[in-house]
Amino acid sequence: MITTQQRTAPQSSFRRSIIYLFITMILLYILYPNLLLTDNDRNKGYPTTTNLSTKVEPSSNHSSVTELSTTKKVVEKEPLENTRPAPAVEMIEQPPGNYHRYDTQLKHIAFGIAASSNLWETRKEYIKAWWRPQETRGVVWVDKNVRTGRNEPLPEIRVSQDTSKFKYLNQQGSRSALRITRVVSETLKLGMKDIRWFVMGDDDTVFIVNNVVRVLSKYDHTQFYYLGSASESHIQNIFFSYAMAFGGGGFAISYPLAKELSKMQDMCIQRYPALYGSDDRIQACMAELGVPLTRELGFHQYDVYGNLLGLLGAHPVTPLVSLHHLDVVEPIFPGMKRPKAISHLLEAAKEDSASLMQQSICYDSTRYWSITVSWGYVVQILRGVMSPRELEMPSRTFLNWYKRADYTAYAFNTRPVERHPCQNPFVFYMSKVKYDRPRRQTIGVYYRHKKKSRYCRWRMASPERLDSVVVLKKRDDLRWKKSPRRDCCRVLPSDKNTTMILSVGNCREGEISELQTTKELFVAQM
Repeated sequence: MITTQQRTAPQSSFRRSIIYLFITMILLYILYPNLLLTDNDRNKGYPTTTNLSTKVEPSSNHSSVTELSTTKKVVEKEPLENTRPAPAVEMIEQPPGNYHRYDTQLKHIAFGIAASSNLWETRKEYIKAWWRPQETRGVVWVDKNVRTGRNEPLPEIRVSQDTSKFKYLNQQGSRSALRITRVVSETLKLGMKDIRWFVMGDDDTVFIVNNVVRVLSKYDHTQFYYLGSASESHIQNIFFSYAMAFGGGGFAISYPLAKELSKMQDMCIQRYPALYGSDDRIQACMAELGVPLTRELGFHQYDVYGNLLGLLGAHPVTPLVSLHHLDVVEPIFPGMKRPKAISHLLEAAKEDSASLMQQSICYDSTRYWSITVSWGYVVQILRGVMSPRELEMPSRTFLNWYKRADYTAYAFNTRPVERHPCQNPFVFYMSKVKYDRPRRQTIGVYYRHKKKSRYCRWRMASPERLDSVVVLKKRDDLRWKKSPRRDCCRVLPSDKNTTMILSVGNCREGEISELQTTKELFVAQM
């Protein structure tokens, strides 16, 4: 028994030694290669996490500002022995605002205008207002021959092809929708050279031509594009489609899409005899082609009645492309006939079409006034402080296309017209805009529209004392090549108590339309 115990003790000790040796060998096997790698890294000068900053040298060539701003090269300080130097790592800085633009010009656009012989004498005045002879290209398509003067500034006039072979089953509409549907295809078949876009409108559609070019320049004309906008009436959009470009507001079709449309349009028309108009037939064919509507909010159908002041005084931050239904609404400038009012507006567009109708908001902190400018059209001044969030909503100076509908039937947010006598806006309409070449800015003069106002009991300064507002603005033709932003407005000192001077333009760094409410303001309103 004793002998057995003495023999067992050395055996267990020997086993433990073997186990320890085995563990030690495994650890050495794992750790030794790592130590070797670390040593090699240290000796050969590979950049590591800790010493990377010491291995990067800036470029020594400072002669080219362009090179410095676009490319930075990371170069190793000591190249490896017996190896080729590693290629330099280039870190390319992307320029800010990297937007794709295309070189579309006015000569690349063909306008197709749908007109009626019955309304020609009235409607042709709208076309004259915006058409540019020898510059704009396109055709007016009528149902039968119309008379024109020899020197009238109008496009070529053609009679549409016969559409009697097509079925039309809508009892509320007119068969003229069939021929108007084919305006784009018929214009395409004329074979005009170097055309990229077809823009369709009605004879009472007014286009801001430079802004049409600006909008289309955003898109690749070699692709399928169907551009336009919906109606202002939610009910209209429900009856027709939110996916449809309303024809009166105008829409644009790229050349390749127009070619594809022309191949199948006649067959497509036959499949939809019950549709109402031309634009819903176009959209039906677009649906068959699988091309969705690309929305551009500057195309305006204006399915409303009444006064457009609320809509035009709070235009969305996008180029104004078109106006429509000008025979239905009141003249946009009081006291002028409708075509004359449009021509008057386009005089401002000649000086700065990119900024036409663009809204800016500011506050007169000494008199506690809220001011909103719709450049080239109107300035409105209100007593008290109204937030930018409210001022950028159109006030309901207009009525819905469906007269029984209330404000919930609009396809956008609106605000009510103020009924309080102290909160009615004082409206100053544009009288003239000219370009001051030495100062490189436009000078616009806006005169107050004088109408009888109700008595206001607020103990604060009244805009009624002002006769005019002068708006200074630097022209910015590149504004739509940058991200969209509303202009900023500043109140400048004036020598005359009857004149306010405003400066409108790009917002400075940190500048906002600041809403200020003070104790003095609340006292003044009591």
